[in-house]
Amino acid sequence: MTSKQQIVDNWLPRYTGQSLKDFGQYILLTNFSNYVKSFADIFNTEVTGIDKPFQCATADKITIINFGMGSPGAATIMDLLSAISPKAVLFLGKCGGLKKRNKLGDLILPIAAIRGEGTSNDYFPPEVPALPAFALQKAISTTIRDYGIDYWTGTVYTTNRRVWEHDDEFKKYLAKIRAYAIDMETATIFMVGFYNKIPTGALLLVSDQPMIPEGVKTSESDKKITEQYVQRHLNIGIDSLKQLINKEETVRHLRF
Repeated sequence: MTSKQQIVDNWLPRYTGQSLKDFGQYILLTNFSNYVKSFADIFNTEVTGIDKPFQCATADKITIINFGMGSPGAATIMDLLSAISPKAVLFLGKCGGLKKRNKLGDLILPIAAIRGEGTSNDYFPPEVPALPAFALQKAISTTIRDYGIDYWTGTVYTTNRRVWEHDDEFKKYLAKIRAYAIDMETATIFMVGFYNKIPTGALLLVSDQPMIPEGVKTSESDKKITEQYVQRHLNIGIDSLKQLINKEETVRHLRF
């Protein structure tokens, strides 16, 4: 294989266990296998790639993919998705809320991401901003309102550090830059999507409050978030993409 196209055409099925022709043109990305299982249950379809790095399920022109955790995995799946040139990719991620006003279960619709992860530097210089496709974020906003709930907007800081909650200097930095949330994937997904001319968006679920000791995520607290909020998070993601599908709207990024 001598070209990128040859590589991604071969590797997307290799990583997911699904042939290229069976992917939907609208993609949901997640870090968790239970999102994929719930999607499969909703549409009475099968989960593919149980023994592969990335599990997925497809129904009604939508494919959901669990790519694991962290920015390298996020970059990998966004590169591999260039094999099918999806019409829209929506990341359903969990994040830490960095503001006192954030409550567990809140939804954050990021208007931008700060590139603290380093992975995206392999694609663009540091001064290039990490932005979502506006039309996709607009569809998500409309869907959230249809559910009769509220949401926050702001910037999310994306980092490669998983264990930082003990680091007071890093917390001071996060407060200084006024980021609204922190995660490990959003900036990478935005940047590698832009690189591959794939419209991307994100909807983040506040799963912890890492700026305070009692807010650090535990297995017990994460279980409560999953039980109370994950199904709604997934449903909003599905309905946001359905809105685009039903209206046959094209999601174009202004910088393409």
